[in-house]
Amino acid sequence: MSEHEDQELDLSDDKVVTKYKAAAEICNKAISAVIEACKDGAKVVDLCKIGDDVINKECAKSFKGKQIEKGVAFPTCVSPNSIVGHFSPLADNTLAIKDGDLVKIDLGCHIDGFIATQAQTVLVAASFDTPVTGKAADLLEAARTAFNAAIRLVKPGKRVSDVAPKLAAAVEPFGVHLVEGVMSHQMKQFVIDGNKVILNKPSPEHKVEDAEFEPNEVYAIDIVVSSGEGKPRMLDEKETTVYKRALDVEYKLKLKASRAVFSEISKKAPTMPFTVRALVEGAEGEAKQELSEGQLRLGLVECLNHSLLHPYPVLHEKPGDLVAQIKGTVLLMPNGSDKIKGTVLLMPNGSDKVTSAPEQKVETDKKVEDAELLQLLATSLKPRKSSKKKNGTKAAEATA
Repeated sequence: MSEHEDQELDLSDDKVVTKYKAAAEICNKAISAVIEACKDGAKVVDLCKIGDDVINKECAKSFKGKQIEKGVAFPTCVSPNSIVGHFSPLADNTLAIKDGDLVKIDLGCHIDGFIATQAQTVLVAASFDTPVTGKAADLLEAARTAFNAAIRLVKPGKRVSDVAPKLAAAVEPFGVHLVEGVMSHQMKQFVIDGNKVILNKPSPEHKVEDAEFEPNEVYAIDIVVSSGEGKPRMLDEKETTVYKRALDVEYKLKLKASRAVFSEISKKAPTMPFTVRALVEGAEGEAKQELSEGQLRLGLVECLNHSLLHPYPVLHEKPGDLVAQIKGTVLLMPNGSDKIKGTVLLMPNGSDKVTSAPEQKVETDKKVEDAELLQLLATSLKPRKSSKKKNGTKAAEATA
């Protein structure tokens, strides 16, 4: 897997931070390319291919000569309107987006297992510069407000339980709902969904363990809001095309098709989520002959029946509802500050955020009025420079 697989590497290692930077920059190139291609009539599957292709091509140019794994950490998903997420259809799918669609783009990249993920939501329009209005504007502003609150709360010294109440307060003024079941996961090398999580919308039935955020941790902050009830459901399990190997499960598969499928997964996506389309298009030699769509489905069924794969189901809100998503990667740095495009670096005393993903202007008459939340949102992400340190430095220079 990696030359360092026997020890857990974190942000205390400068080389690790460099790899996160590289992954984040590739993420932003990919998401920008997909956004640019979101035009009336564009097929969803073609948009997904654009994102994955950019990631693979940029990764091929990065860290040349290094024997490390790199590539897609989460396959590009393009989910219009009431589709909540994880929509990355097969090549023969004909669904196309049109002007007025609200489209969520979600993708991820890794360098040596160090992952950056990002999601953005755009309204398909003739001009990207035209301000978004109406229900879509309320959704976008709610998602952005919640995300901006979250990145100010996910930092060393704060707790998981501090986040959800502020997310609820952030979306309430806009008349929308957080989507149930959405979690922001801690990420580690080759681990995209760690056990330490933030549940955006806790309930008596759905809770997570409370914990304190610590330096050197990495999180994928994921905000999903809906104009509907925020209680999505799966309509057709055949829509599911994104899966991830369950590394802690073993089973001796009986069917030849199942063994062929699982062999391809183990070679192409041993630790990261993948899309079925990539398996088919990337298959070579004998595997290409065996991986017809029918054989692929047959093989996947046995793998799923024995819990060898974790599915990422395509969930839907009710027809007519709209869903928006904002996601970013957060690094809890032990000290100092650095800028990573598309990534947020947080330190004990503050943070610095730079993103290159295109963002549309919104016009809404709704706004946050909660005093505590407004105070939080007004908090600078950049750490204040110590005047004492400045004075000390000047004094040292004067006596040198």
